[in-house]
Amino acid sequence: MSLDVDIRHRQGAFTLQACFRSEGRLTALFGQSGSGKTTLVNTIGGLVRPSEGRIVVNGRVLVDTRVGTFVPKHRRRVGYVFQEGRLFPHLNVRQNLLFGRWFTPRAERRASFDGIVGLLGIGHLLTRQPSTLSGGEKQRVAIGRALLTDPQLLLMDEPLASLDEARKAEIYPYIERLRDEGDVPIVLVSHSVSEIARLATSIVVLSDGRVKASGPAADILTHASLFPHAERLEVGALIDTHVLRHEDVYDLTTLQAKAGILTVPRLDLPVGAPLRVRLRARDIMLSLKAPEGLSALNVLPGTIFGIDAPDGAGVDVAVDCAGDRLVARLTRKSVEGLGLAPGLPVHAVIKSIAFDPEVLVQAPRNGG
Repeated sequence: MSLDVDIRHRQGAFTLQACFRSEGRLTALFGQSGSGKTTLVNTIGGLVRPSEGRIVVNGRVLVDTRVGTFVPKHRRRVGYVFQEGRLFPHLNVRQNLLFGRWFTPRAERRASFDGIVGLLGIGHLLTRQPSTLSGGEKQRVAIGRALLTDPQLLLMDEPLASLDEARKAEIYPYIERLRDEGDVPIVLVSHSVSEIARLATSIVVLSDGRVKASGPAADILTHASLFPHAERLEVGALIDTHVLRHEDVYDLTTLQAKAGILTVPRLDLPVGAPLRVRLRARDIMLSLKAPEGLSALNVLPGTIFGIDAPDGAGVDVAVDCAGDRLVARLTRKSVEGLGLAPGLPVHAVIKSIAFDPEVLVQAPRNGG
């Protein structure tokens, strides 16, 4: 997927000025309320006509105000999933799904009804009415309806915001499957760091109508200064690993990363299974020497390659561990007391509490 955006749009007292390029399979638009996320995604979808600029999706020009190009929303081949499923209450699930077909000429229909139903795990719901579905089930049906329009791009505007944690956990695996198997690029609007860390391959960070940063998820999430204070506890490194072996006697699983070996609570995954691990900066300590007499099982040698400017009492220290780049959130006092500086060898000590289920998730396939 390629998404090129360079637009300016004024809406009352608010001005959106966004310029970025993404080639990720799932691009997350991140920002606090009022940052411009929904205005931007509506501009991509054709619901808002920008004052000036250009939008190109996979080489197809949707907007170019210089030459008067504006493809109307019904011709953009864009699927849209909102915060609420917005299903038709008088239609059952099968009828809601098939409604999406009406917008695509018969000769251009490529999406398989059975394939999408299987991908989203909604086959057992086809005869049900929307009023009998859980929030997560409604959102899966809404995603299926959007996919059955044969979109060239899928827009998801905070599709999990109205769900509780249990329903979010239910739907995450289906969005991951869609990202990896669906063959439709996705733009996901979110204000949750843990959500984009799990799902995104690329991230665009918005603040006050401007793009603060954009790039691969693994790069953006190492910079705590890009995120609001309330979310900085969730920021850290994304590490690609695979299951190396299981230690059944201790109920543990060993993961292999470029940085080395990581030991985590037992996972119900086969040997060789790929896994993305989010190592939060707040869960990492640094030592100048290899620790001895320590209960921590995960200690990775590395070299400091960057120290961010202080943020109050805290400082983010970036460490290269054999190609995996970690970030440790330390106090300024610790950084000065240890004499930390770029080029200094250290050992990253990862707290055992770091490996809760939320940070051990399916790795994006094909190099996401």
